[in-house]
Amino acid sequence: MPNRLFPLFGSRPVLCDGAMGTTLYDRGVFINRCYDELNLSEPDLVRGVHEEYLQAGAELIETNTFGANRFRLHRFGLSAKVEAINRAGVQLAREAATQMEAKQGAKAYVAGSVGPLGVQLEPLGKVSREEARAAFGEQIRVLAEAGVDLLLLETIVALGEAEQALLAAREAAPELPIVAMITVDEEHLCLDGTEPEQAARRLAGWGADALGVNCSTGPAAVLSAIECMAAAGTGLPLFAMPNAGIPRAVDGRNIYLCSPEYTSSFARKFLRAGVQFVGGCCGTTPAHTRGMRSALRAHGAQQQAEDDAEHPEGSSADGPAGEKRSFSRLEVLPPDATPPRPLAARSAIGRLLADGRFVTVVEIVPPRGIDTTRELAGARLLASHGIDAVNVPDSPRASARMSAQSLCIQIQAAAGIETVLHYTCRDRNILSIQSDLLGASSIGLKNILCLTGDPPKLGNYPDATAVFDVDAIGLVNIVRKLNHGLDIGGNPIGASAGFTVAVAANPGVPDIENEIRRFAYKVEAGAEYAITQPVFDLRLLETFLRRVEPFRIPVIAGIWPLTSLRNAEFMRNDLRVAVPDEIMTRMGGAGGADAARAEGIRIAQEMLAVARPMVQGVAASAPFGRYTTAIESLASVLEERAAPVAAP
Repeated sequence: MPNRLFPLFGSRPVLCDGAMGTTLYDRGVFINRCYDELNLSEPDLVRGVHEEYLQAGAELIETNTFGANRFRLHRFGLSAKVEAINRAGVQLAREAATQMEAKQGAKAYVAGSVGPLGVQLEPLGKVSREEARAAFGEQIRVLAEAGVDLLLLETIVALGEAEQALLAAREAAPELPIVAMITVDEEHLCLDGTEPEQAARRLAGWGADALGVNCSTGPAAVLSAIECMAAAGTGLPLFAMPNAGIPRAVDGRNIYLCSPEYTSSFARKFLRAGVQFVGGCCGTTPAHTRGMRSALRAHGAQQQAEDDAEHPEGSSADGPAGEKRSFSRLEVLPPDATPPRPLAARSAIGRLLADGRFVTVVEIVPPRGIDTTRELAGARLLASHGIDAVNVPDSPRASARMSAQSLCIQIQAAAGIETVLHYTCRDRNILSIQSDLLGASSIGLKNILCLTGDPPKLGNYPDATAVFDVDAIGLVNIVRKLNHGLDIGGNPIGASAGFTVAVAANPGVPDIENEIRRFAYKVEAGAEYAITQPVFDLRLLETFLRRVEPFRIPVIAGIWPLTSLRNAEFMRNDLRVAVPDEIMTRMGGAGGADAARAEGIRIAQEMLAVARPMVQGVAASAPFGRYTTAIESLASVLEERAAPVAAP
């Protein structure tokens, strides 16, 4: 099929515009405004920016609709105005282009700008592929109906999202040319870790008519990525629209410091690398566009002179100008995914579960300071009594405590007992998650409990910022990829991370239907065993186990010894754990502190005896750091293990 861009531009170099947001900001629009909405409330301002870029020499301008999808607009309470904002955006750009053509006779084209949705897609996020495609289709359909000449899918950070955008574009606007532009880091990799060559092949396979790189850390990184994309051999036209470098803080403002002269020098390099469409992104202004126009003219004159010298009779060259270029990087195809070793070979817990043996785990909470003396002594005591592993919470209830990963390392080194690292999504973006998990694997932490995490408002710093790039389901997907030797972008990283993958379950949650549904998603994502929240009503545990039977994985039941009536009241009222009335009555009638503690241990022992045939292990707490309480609660299992084996 002929490329849809060729009828519009042929093969000549084309100058695109620069940043809309930067220019609007320079004109006094506060950063917390919805810039896309300015199409409705400040149309003259937006139209004026388009006119400045056209006067600077741009032939292709983008609509002010980068964030005009339902998800991004929802943050400003504007999700009902998707159509109005996009339609107005096209109208303003078209008015500016028509006016320029009437004044100077120069044809200008309008590209419909489509940015990322601003949300995580499944499996890392909660938005389904179908929902993403629908949101892209909703915006693209309006842009097409309003009369754009082509579609520009820009600042692509995740190829999975780009696929849905391209599919939506092909459905909503099948006749329009589609440009797909990735953004890259300083190592010229996509932000999901994908190499530019691989991105180019995938985007081309999904129906892009042109490829490119925009935004990123500046012209140098974009040039490297463009060379790699060209090496992929798709034959598609290339776009290069870099930022004006990395912004720097100057007197409280973020300023882009790459001069028009610097970006112009790279415009010539882009053309020599085979790029046809050159423009700018964040930080670039009409001054940068004027500089790039001069560079394009100089390149054209030089190219004409070279053609005249090579073909004195006036015959045409044998191919496009960029055909003779060479590239600094060769295509390197990643090896096949590395399957993880069997569960039994990954850790002691994995071996116990694989062998069908009952697992005992006790929780050790990290200290609020830096002294781990008490925790390490507790770990040694637990190990000496035959406890299989220690699980270490990650700032439970959003409290500020020592890093769980640090305490796990110290426990394994000092006590020789295996740990289960609780890992939450609250405080980390997906880059930090991957970094942490790779580090954990490399230092011998092999058991990961994947958790969403408590929101900061529950903790002692309620104004702290939460991240939640992904939830527990998305985290399981990340760990599963690492176990197959792949990063979050699906790119090979070498050996398998070798984790056992645990998830949490709450049999006593009020919305049990949602809990069952999410548990099924966790299993589908790759969970290998579960550890439940504390259970005091075994009827709820039994019901939960029956409901998850179709997708059952080994379940380790949380059985926590109570220490007092106040402790039971805290569980019931503050943590919203289902504590039956009969247990409340028993704890209330126990008398003094020692008697209440003994009663709590008896209750835990009774619950363990009933639950043991139903589950594959038990996870006990050590309330207030009393590790002997946990040991006594698990006495029946530990004594059975310690009993001498009778001679045959």
